[in-house]
Amino acid sequence: MKTIQEIIQLTTSYLQEKGIPKPRRDAEEMVAFALGKKRIDLYVEFDRPVQEEELQKIREFMKRRSKHEPLEYIFGKVEFFGCMLHITPDVLIPRQETEVLLYFASKILEKMDLQGKKAWDVCCGAGCIGLSIKKKFPMLEVSLSDLSIPALEIAKKNAIENQVDVEFLQGDLLSPFLGKKVDIFFCNPPYVSSSEYAALDPGVKNYEPKHAIVGGDSGLAFYERLAIELPLYLNPGAKIFFEIGKDQGKSIIEIFSSPFWKTKVVEKDWSGHDRFFFLEIE
Repeated sequence: MKTIQEIIQLTTSYLQEKGIPKPRRDAEEMVAFALGKKRIDLYVEFDRPVQEEELQKIREFMKRRSKHEPLEYIFGKVEFFGCMLHITPDVLIPRQETEVLLYFASKILEKMDLQGKKAWDVCCGAGCIGLSIKKKFPMLEVSLSDLSIPALEIAKKNAIENQVDVEFLQGDLLSPFLGKKVDIFFCNPPYVSSSEYAALDPGVKNYEPKHAIVGGDSGLAFYERLAIELPLYLNPGAKIFFEIGKDQGKSIIEIFSSPFWKTKVVEKDWSGHDRFFFLEIE
């Protein structure tokens, strides 16, 4: 019977042969998940034998990961900004960059009186933004929307699991909110260009939903629509938070060039790339 350390080494070698990026990290993640432990806990149990039923799980994980299937889909869940989220290939995998967006937004929202304020998460996917914001700021009235019905079903499941009371709406971009107005607007729309998509990792192209990734030929199609449509839905003093593609900052500022917008700020992610866009009106 092999030990945890031996299984990690064998799994790492196998993933390396299959051309999987970061094979050691993935091997540790798979072993930890199969054993019901956190990755960091493995280091104090390296000599523990791995049971046959645990080994069977690891073998199945290895088989799927060798085909570049993302670990998040293999495990079926991901931790995000204090929420545990179920995910399937019907939804985009929540990224660390989006957690940074929420950290940035939270610093602004913490200074506001949020009682009775409305927040929308448009293009919600698994619900990572809207559910996390509701959990952190329970006084907000939060609505989540998406065009995809399967995505909304997953988001609803995540709302129940995380015990947050939010509204769900189905439709294209702002159409579900006709006649309504909002104080805090979040949107992480598809923003990858067609040419960028062609060069993406197989784990993204072969498993994640393309409609949740590509924002037209330029990657800017959704922002161009929102620049025109969004002002009709905003209450005075509204705050708007977007995630954007790297190096899109200049183009986004041009798209939102109207004097209607009081504040326009592009923020960079931890890698130094344009990643977030903050707007504010009077």
